[in-house]
Amino acid sequence: QVQLEESGGGLVQAGGSLRLSCAASARTFSAYTMGWFRQAPGKEREFAAAVRWSSGSTYYADSVKGRFTISRDTVKNMVYLQMNSLKPEDAAVYYCAAGGGRLTFSPQSYSYWGQGTQVTVDS
Repeated sequence: QVQLEESGGGLVQAGGSLRLSCAASARTFSAYTMGWFRQAPGKEREFAAAVRWSSGSTYYADSVKGRFTISRDTVKNMVYLQMNSLKPEDAAVYYCAAGGGRLTFSPQSYSYWGQGTQVTVDS
């Protein structure tokens, strides 16, 4: 069983930065991909970024590439999402997820989800 808990959301001005954190508890993460998804009101949950736990390989949605950075700390069992140059359209609830599926961008590849943390971007 994997438990995930996000933190770090809040209100930020457009152009500002936030760092989201995800605390993960599990016996082993070696087989997992850790992802960040987001969901705005009235929209479907969408992929933002992912990192392979074992290799550290990273993947990004085009909409966040160059502005967001995902990383993991294998000692602390933490996953981070550094978000820079935030835009109003980045406002959403951000979810941390863990899974063993092949398609990093698909929510169906993730079996475990956190409760989410709200990010609000004031224009």
